[in-house]
Amino acid sequence: MKYFLIAGEASGDLHASALIAQLRHCDPEGQYTGLGGDRMEAAGCHLHQHIRNMAFMGFAAVLKNLGQIRRNFRIAEQALLADRPDALILIDYPSFNLHIAAFCRKHLPRTKIYYYIPPKVWAWKRRRIHRIARLCDEVLGIFPFEPDFYKRYGYQCTYVGNPTAEEIASLPRYSGERKKMIALLPGSRRSEIAHCLERMLSAARRYPDYSITVCAAPGIEDAFYMSYLQPGEKLTRDTYLTVQQAKAAIVNSGTATLETALLGCPQVAVYHLALSPLIGLIRWAQPLIFSIPYFTLVNIIAGKEVIRECIADTFTTDNVSRELDRLLRDEVYQKNMLASYEHIHSLLGTEPAAVRAAEIITSRS
Repeated sequence: MKYFLIAGEASGDLHASALIAQLRHCDPEGQYTGLGGDRMEAAGCHLHQHIRNMAFMGFAAVLKNLGQIRRNFRIAEQALLADRPDALILIDYPSFNLHIAAFCRKHLPRTKIYYYIPPKVWAWKRRRIHRIARLCDEVLGIFPFEPDFYKRYGYQCTYVGNPTAEEIASLPRYSGERKKMIALLPGSRRSEIAHCLERMLSAARRYPDYSITVCAAPGIEDAFYMSYLQPGEKLTRDTYLTVQQAKAAIVNSGTATLETALLGCPQVAVYHLALSPLIGLIRWAQPLIFSIPYFTLVNIIAGKEVIRECIADTFTTDNVSRELDRLLRDEVYQKNMLASYEHIHSLLGTEPAAVRAAEIITSRS
């Protein structure tokens, strides 16, 4: 069969490459084309466009690159018509992928459409759920609460497992005692690192008995971080080992909060938003904008506040420092957090997501 995959960001490229490997196991004669990155290409996918020309984050970046985005739409549409795949597999990247799904449904009605790692409609833009269900033959979710969420609207979603939980479970485990160290995970993009790291460091420096280690993101050079660091503060690219060894962590909200929880490290989550002084007004209207009361995956999956969220106007050095104090010195607080981590792990399970997704796709295309 012919498979056409679209991933628009680095994380999607990673998950798509793992899926291709499993699809090859199920269908050794399969042909793979699409839009993605180096990992997909290494897995044997012929790329019509690379994610370096697709991964535009934020309103300003999108506005600046509207011409390239339009070209990407045309490239994807023309490639679909040329390749005529049996299966179109969409990985996250919702605005682009839903447009292409609509194009495929209109012009290639016999092509099955699968959404692997669907948009987080349970968090915001809930109205998208109707479009996803209308356009896709199968929705393959990676959070255990997604099937129930879709069911409430009369739609079907299959939980195939969580790639993050799967990856963490495959790691060699650090068996030593945790060190007197605070790990900082400031994010994966330059802009968010620039906005977050200084405040994260200021909070951690209030605990001079603890060493500080900053976890660097792939693709961002060491020199970018070094201007923020003082003598004795370390930079590492072994994030997972560092988090396993740390006594506590300050984590920029995102998948990293879930990774930190699955690695068993007490944490406080932070997130910078522009116009933070005005967020108090926005916070009042949060129920009208967001579908859930939490921002971090840890709290969303648990359905309660497991970790403190210092978001926007509450992201201050004092607030982060006060939470660090609890993480480092309050043993009961630590134990309760770790117990909640175990519950989250049990909810996610150990189902290999790419294996299950590949089985569904190859059996139903």
